[in-house]
Amino acid sequence: MTIRQRGLVFGLVDEAAVLDGLRARAVNYDPAQAPPRVQGGGWHEDSGAVLIGREPPGDPVPDGPWQTACALTARYEFADPAILRAVYGAESPILDRNMLMEGHFFGLRFYFGVRITHVFDETRGRERVWGWAYETLQGHLEQGRIDFEVIKNLATGAVGFRVAGYARPSRLPNPLVRLGFTVFGRWVAQRYYQAARQHLYDLVQQGVTPARPSRPDGLATAPATARTTAWDRIAPGWLHPGP
Repeated sequence: MTIRQRGLVFGLVDEAAVLDGLRARAVNYDPAQAPPRVQGGGWHEDSGAVLIGREPPGDPVPDGPWQTACALTARYEFADPAILRAVYGAESPILDRNMLMEGHFFGLRFYFGVRITHVFDETRGRERVWGWAYETLQGHLEQGRIDFEVIKNLATGAVGFRVAGYARPSRLPNPLVRLGFTVFGRWVAQRYYQAARQHLYDLVQQGVTPARPSRPDGLATAPATARTTAWDRIAPGWLHPGP
């Protein structure tokens, strides 16, 4: 269908065109005015971790839980497609990668963008950490950042997955979208955090490794198991619903 800059859409959007347009969109908040520097101000902070595997103490082992979790995290495979799916350039480097998100809520869809602005690959004391963080772009329902970290305790061998972030609602111009997000936004956000941790745990326990993206348009869909339904082809949605 024809791509609009923002507003109500029906059916599927041209993902490649919308994704390309994200390059012109800036992060939609000032990190200097957000947690941890600022408390209050409507910000909500969430954090949680899950134990996803164990290895011998010391550096991560080849093809062990830590490396498997890193590979899955790099491709955003832990997302729950019933809540949120993503599209990005299959060959794009992780840092500065733009991702087009498609949020699902009671049959409605919301398209908005995020950008990976930080990549972590370091040792912090007794922990080996790899991961990344994205921040919200103009047009997003929220303002904020989420960090995803795969962590190995070098002393015990325990491997965990931590998801932490902060967010507040954007000043949504559409009154219907604003009302729905005011009522259900926090509930959906908490579902997302919990589902991300659970999904990565399940994937690592099952020994799943990410398949190479195979879309002919050069894009990757995450998670790879996400499928377009007949309803998606006609369902109403909002493209860049935020300011």
